[in-house]
Amino acid sequence: MKKIFVLLSVGLLACSVPALAQKTKVKVKTDGPAPATTESTPDQGAPAAPASAPKTIPVAEYYEGGQEAMYAFIEKELKYPIMARRNRIQGQCIVSFTLNTDGTMSGVKLVKNIGGGCGEEALRVVRLLKFKKPDYAVLTSLPVTFKLPAPGQAAATE
Repeated sequence: MKKIFVLLSVGLLACSVPALAQKTKVKVKTDGPAPATTESTPDQGAPAAPASAPKTIPVAEYYEGGQEAMYAFIEKELKYPIMARRNRIQGQCIVSFTLNTDGTMSGVKLVKNIGGGCGEEALRVVRLLKFKKPDYAVLTSLPVTFKLPAPGQAAATE
């Protein structure tokens, strides 16, 4: 009898564990007024943020010329892999590295790869970057965007 009771208890406990592991959603009610929404009229368009502007990368402050210069260098040095061009592969590869206090990079690794040789090319270009010496070691990740030109535009030379 004890064996049956123990087996039933263990079975019941095993069945209830997944239910206990579920996260519950909590709604937070604020006492303040709801945020105001503005409706745009046809003659008054809402200003839109530029979609092509990359977000601020913290490690870019240690690059000579800032983020714009860093991405200009990446764009200049980036060679679109032939396999990715043939298969029309586009997207972002993300490279992670540690910027040491002497300005060198260590632990350079690929976090996100879109395939077609793009990951290897992103690693190559990021390793070419030269940074100023930070006050402390910085662990960061850097997105490298691969975008093919539109069919009507002239392709960049390789």
